[in-house]
Order: sequence, then structure tokens, then C-alpha cells
Amino acid sequence: MNKFKRIAVLGGGPSGLFLLKRLVESGQIDFSIDIFEKNKQLGAGMPYSPEGANNEHITNVSGNEIPELVTSVEDWIKTIPSEKLQHFHINPDNFNDYKVMPRLLFGQYLSAQFELLKKQAEEKGISLTIYLNSTVNDIIDYPDEKKVVVELNDKSVFEYDNVIICTGHRWPKKLEGQIPNFYDSPYPPSKLRFKVNHPVAIKGSSLTAIDAIRTLARQNGDFSTDKNGKVSYILDNEQQNFKMVMHSRSGMLPAVRFHLEDPHLLKDSVLSKTEIDRKRAENDGFLSLDYLFEKNFKDSFKDKRPGFYQQIKDLSMEHFVAKMMDFRVQQDPFKLFKAEYLEAQESIDEEESIYWKEMLAVLSFVMNYPAKYFSAEDTLRLQKTLMPLISIVIAFVPQSSVEEMLALNESGVLKIVSVGEDSWEEPQPSGGVIYHYTDEFNKKQSIPFKTFIDCVGQPHLSFREIPYESLVERKTVSPAKIKFRDKNEAVLAINKGNKNIEQDREGNYYLNVPGIKINDNFQVVDAYNALNERIYMMAVPYIGGYNPDYSGLDFSEAASSKIINALLG
Repeated sequence: MNKFKRIAVLGGGPSGLFLLKRLVESGQIDFSIDIFEKNKQLGAGMPYSPEGANNEHITNVSGNEIPELVTSVEDWIKTIPSEKLQHFHINPDNFNDYKVMPRLLFGQYLSAQFELLKKQAEEKGISLTIYLNSTVNDIIDYPDEKKVVVELNDKSVFEYDNVIICTGHRWPKKLEGQIPNFYDSPYPPSKLRFKVNHPVAIKGSSLTAIDAIRTLARQNGDFSTDKNGKVSYILDNEQQNFKMVMHSRSGMLPAVRFHLEDPHLLKDSVLSKTEIDRKRAENDGFLSLDYLFEKNFKDSFKDKRPGFYQQIKDLSMEHFVAKMMDFRVQQDPFKLFKAEYLEAQESIDEEESIYWKEMLAVLSFVMNYPAKYFSAEDTLRLQKTLMPLISIVIAFVPQSSVEEMLALNESGVLKIVSVGEDSWEEPQPSGGVIYHYTDEFNKKQSIPFKTFIDCVGQPHLSFREIPYESLVERKTVSPAKIKFRDKNEAVLAINKGNKNIEQDREGNYYLNVPGIKINDNFQVVDAYNALNERIYMMAVPYIGGYNPDYSGLDFSEAASSKIINALLG
């Protein structure tokens, strides 16, 4: 007989939702589940609640692209009161699972799915307790007693056999609140509801930056749409000096949402454990990044896009990325944005994928889980070469966001500047920053801005930034690191100034990467390299070193499967 398990899920957002679904559908009832959520709403997490969205923010995925829950988005919409749909400008008669939707409304959908799962748990006799408005202060592991204690901010404590940490996004405040008009992130976006009559510096050009842009634009002017569907923007009379300047290391805007041939991104293309083990055995214990690039990217074009395959079949990863990036660099960012918008619209109208972009998203998903088995050399290649292209191409900017961005650019309110690797922001005691960078003409620039917003996206946090003191102090968790295959390559990287490399007592070199050590089942690994079977970590800010690209709901769904399989056997 299996021992009855007391399970705690820390975080009731999308990750907690998928974990609950797996537990309810496991066919077992020999466990209890306690879910702790720091807010009053279940399911939504940060991105789909007021912590991460206003009314103007929309999803970049449609209902048909999200992992299966209890009911579809399309069916759920039919149950919503008309006044709520009117508030979000949704017409239920022409809504379907292929349409994006307001993020706050999607958050309500996820909350409704949570309620349905709670009912299913009750019907199956599963003990489930929800603690809302409950913030976890600390997690203490007791290996000898094989238990984990969860301590809340009010000092109440709970004991468990297993704890799953899925607290989602975290945006640490560093200078915000100390330097006037300096924002460490655009979240919660309600803080950006202000009028300003001067240029605003925006660091980054990602979806996070677009969130900030959509909010600020509405506070300082108005969008309108003519009878042909063209969107335009007019500044308020009192804000004629308002502008937004995006600062991007690539000088590029992200790619536009298009039709996906496989909305679930070929989940069956993920390498099996058997194949990973076999390839590692053939490669001195490492999984080759080049192998993944050949097998899960280039080979996918042989049958479906043979013409494209002929163009890339002899290209290395570096040469392929250079080919794609060079094309983008040569274009004016907003002209390319408009061209890709038209291309994406044709893709949607014709239900025809832009296949190379879709396969790049597949590659990103496939390499995420076994990335811990790359050599440090491959990890550095990944960080330098492939991830910048992936971050641009698979952002999937929704069409309405593109239309607004183009309108803002055409009105002279929004522009993007390319900054070099040496760019930095100098906070000013009086407010804002001086933005230092080398421009595309190799000229040094130092531009003052009275308002600055960091929009580079979710930072990968170090293990010391985990907010649960006992996990770090008692060495329950340990910093993530990846071994160099060739010691000479490590020494070369050190000589070039890489400060993230260390040598152990046996003379092996390791690359320190963000976050903590975890195994394939998201179980934490302690400072003595011992596996902890009681604590699971799927909070994305703390596992970025071993999972370099996480893809929202897809990540939550896939990670929850591995965790529940390990947890329940």
C-alpha cells in the first residue's frame, strides 16, 4: 500500500491549475492537497490578473493553442453574462477558439477551470483545501523526518510530505520607489496609468515592452480606427511632447502571431529519456546542441518544406542564425514589422503556417528540458547565438498590438534604437536615468530621460534570490552549474572575461547559470549533489539555467506531467 501523501502546492496560478488537473485525473485518492495562493483569485497567476494586465492587454495565444483543460474557451464564453462580454468588447456570435482575448478575461476563464476541478476533486473524494490571500514566508526541509514545513507570513506552520513550488513570475524591486520615475518592471501595469509630457525610455522590445506601450499610449492620447480598419493615434493636447523610445540590443521588434500548423507545437517531438541517455553515452555524457538543431529543426523540413531544406541543409546553427538575423538587421524595424504583419495575416487567412518560425518554436520547446545536459560550451553558444533569435521569433505579437505599434510609430510617438552590449542606465537622484550606449554608427551616446521603465521581461534569478531563506541557508537548494567538456575552452572563456566560470577540486570547470539545480522531474538537488524527493521547483524565475526557455501554459502543462509522475509513481 502506498503511504498517504500530504501535498502542498505553493501558488494557485496556471502552474497550480495544471498540477491540480493532473492530481484529480491521476486515478488515485490517497493524498491530500493544500493550495496556497497569495492573492484572492485562483488560476490567473500574474499574467492574467491585475498584477500583470489591464483591460488593454491581450493574450498571444488562442483557445485552440492552449493545453486541454475542463472546458474549451469557446464553450466557456457562451456561459458568460452579456454585460461582462460587452465590457471586454467580445461578441459571442463571432468568437471562436482561434481568437485571442483580453488577458483579464482569460484569467477569469482559468479561474472557472479551477472551480470545475475543485468540484471534480470533491466528487472523487480527494481532500482539497484552498488558502487564499496566503503568502508563504519560508520552507524548511527536515530530511531525517522526511517532512517539509511551510511557514506563512502570519507565522502559522503546516507539515507536508511533498511541496511543489509554482509561485510563477517575480519582479524584484531594486531602485523603484527610491529613484523617482524609475520602474524596475511595468508590473502591475496599473502603476503606468499616468500622463507625461516628455520622452519615456523603455528598455527592451519584447512583449513586456509592448504591455507598457499599450498602457502608456492610452493615458496620453487616443487610438481610432477608420472604416477600412486602419488604426491611427492622436496625442492629447497637453501631452504633445510625449514619446516612447525602445532600447533594444538587437534593434529589432519581435515577430507577429501567425497560423500554427500544429497549435500544440509537436509535443511528441520531445526527446525520450532513452534517446537522451543514448546520445549522452555517445558524447562523453553530454547532449549535443548540434544534434538537436539537426534532428528537431533542420530534419523537419525534409518532407514538408523541401525547398527550404535545400537552402539550410548545409548550414551550421551559427550560420543559420546569422542568415536569419542579417535579413532582419538590414530592414527598418517598423517596415519589417508591417511586412511581417501582412505575411502573418495571410498565414491566418489561408491557414498556412510560416513553417520555419513554427519549427523554431518547436526547437525551443524540445531543447528546454534536456538543456541541463548540454556542455558549457554549447550553453554559451545557445545563450549567445540561438536564444536571441528564438526570443524574437516566437514572441508571437498579437495583431491588434502590431496595429497599435505601427500607429504610434507613424504618429512619431514610438521609435526603437539599437544599443550595443555595453549599454547601461545611470539612475538620476532627481528621477529617471541617463541612457548610455553605442549606437549603430559606433558613436557613444548619453541621453537623459526623466522616466525609465525596464521591460526586458522576467529576469532569471540566482539561487540566493529565492525568497525562502531556509532553503538557501540549510543548503537544501544549490546553484545551477554546467560542466565544460574541454578545460581549454573554459580557460579561454575566462581569459576573455567570463566571470561565471569556476573550477572544482578535481580540476573540472563549470559555467554558473541562473537559478538552482533540479533533475528531470523538477526535484531540487542540494549542495552535496543529493536529490531531494520532497521538494519540487517549477517556479520559472529560479530554474532558468536548466530550462532556458519556458513557454507559459505549455511549460506548466508539460512540467506538471513530469512532477506528478514522479510524485505518485
